[in-house]
Amino acid sequence: MNPTDTPRRNVILSGMQPSGELTIGHVAGALRNWVALQDEFDSLFCVVDLHAITVRQEPAKLRRRSLDLAAMYQAAGVDASRSVIFIQSHVPEHVQLSWVLTCLTGMGECSRMTQFKEKSDRHSDNINVGLFTYPILMAADILLYNADCVPVGEDQKQHLELARNLAERFNHHYSPTFTVPEPYIPKLGGRIMSLQEPTKKMSKSDPNVKSWIGLTDSDDEIRSKIRRAVTDSGTDIRYDELARPGISNLMVLYHVATGKSFADIESEFAGSSGYAPFKEAVADAVAEYVRPIRERFVAIRADEDALGRTLRHGAEQARERARKTLRKVYKKTGFVEL
Repeated sequence: MNPTDTPRRNVILSGMQPSGELTIGHVAGALRNWVALQDEFDSLFCVVDLHAITVRQEPAKLRRRSLDLAAMYQAAGVDASRSVIFIQSHVPEHVQLSWVLTCLTGMGECSRMTQFKEKSDRHSDNINVGLFTYPILMAADILLYNADCVPVGEDQKQHLELARNLAERFNHHYSPTFTVPEPYIPKLGGRIMSLQEPTKKMSKSDPNVKSWIGLTDSDDEIRSKIRRAVTDSGTDIRYDELARPGISNLMVLYHVATGKSFADIESEFAGSSGYAPFKEAVADAVAEYVRPIRERFVAIRADEDALGRTLRHGAEQARERARKTLRKVYKKTGFVEL
């Protein structure tokens, strides 16, 4: 290697669907990890709007939410000068590669996907082919950029395994082309549960707005929701996810907002008379934590021209990489070059 050459950093890719308001759970589970990953990886973060239309969308809402999500990435700390931020539909190579991979995928592989079965049950009036082939498009998202690592939750592990299988299959049938991606286990954890049903994951799609904390919620809204959060019998502040899900969830929120360990939190509130003082402390800490994210989001979202420039630049960077990969794939597949 030439001494002046910069060593290649591993590529990491992730994205979210623009299907509703983001919650503090998205910060704890994904966004704060993305921010940390920028220093370690060559990072690409996309708004996966193509995936979103497997469920019926209102066009105007989808457009607004896509821009909201891109703005929220930046508000949470994703830096467009260090990472590539783009909208999936702005890079047509995703769909082009997806078709090639579709022709390498067996019907049984897609029909076994747990998420397809679950979504089919939830949206029984709209069981479309896109829902069935969703994991193939996700594989194309990953393989197009030769991502070395992909942050995945439990619900996406099957999909990443399919991406790995398709990479190996293409490499075997033609010649080495794709990096076989590995799952990335985030260093920062924090699974946030519903404030009203603490055995269920906090979800932006929950119709009960008191169950989740949105990243655009006001300080008063955050405090009100936490004060009304479901707790458990007893009065001591102790982490026990199974026996004390309500108070444990509030401890996770306090940990995310302050960085304090569970042992430190238990020590801080030892001998506390009831849950009220702890709830007040959690409410104040979470409001303090969300406020700068909300304020940055409002400022970024208000300047739509600047946001548009960021997304155009991101799409150009993504397309430059995507074209190179697709050109190789098309040539090896046997297509006539234009």
